[in-house]
Amino acid sequence: MPAPPERPLNPAAPVFRSAAAAYPWFKAVLLALLAGNTATYLYAGSTSEALDSTAWLVLLVSFELETGSGTRWRERPGNAVLRGAGLVAAMALIAATIGYVREAEWLDALNVGLWVAVVALLEFEVRRPGDVMRHRSSFAAAAVLLYSGLVALVAAWSWRGEWFDAYDAALWLVAFATLEMDVLGFTGRGRSAP
Repeated sequence: MPAPPERPLNPAAPVFRSAAAAYPWFKAVLLALLAGNTATYLYAGSTSEALDSTAWLVLLVSFELETGSGTRWRERPGNAVLRGAGLVAAMALIAATIGYVREAEWLDALNVGLWVAVVALLEFEVRRPGDVMRHRSSFAAAAVLLYSGLVALVAAWSWRGEWFDAYDAALWLVAFATLEMDVLGFTGRGRSAP
């Protein structure tokens, strides 16, 4: 009598392998969409919107390079390039925020403030993973609070009929939530601290 065919130990494993294989493509599409939004703001937005969007795109790419490419960007001169890009992006965000306040664009100014807090949290998570693991629930609560504020801004822009701003803000939420999941190791790509 022939032996029964072997069954895989985990029937869902092919689904997870398929999702894992698609994950880099998902991130590439997300980055392309964000770059397209930045180009739109550069072409048709205010100076503050152009500075804001460009700065966040630079910071997102810097975070991804720093946390996802081994040690290449953590050593000299790569680290210096990333630090320099981060400094220039921070100055652009300050200028954008001043512009938003002068233009009485309060939702945009609040948005920058919340995102700066998210980036500060991510920086801490990348640089002090031991502390984060010891106080994981506190960091998770802080992240939920910050992201909830950002979701409320998406709703506010939608309510005001500012659809492109709402779409752009929602896309950034997805991008940084993805980065946060990478940093914390929820995607199977747990990162080591630089």
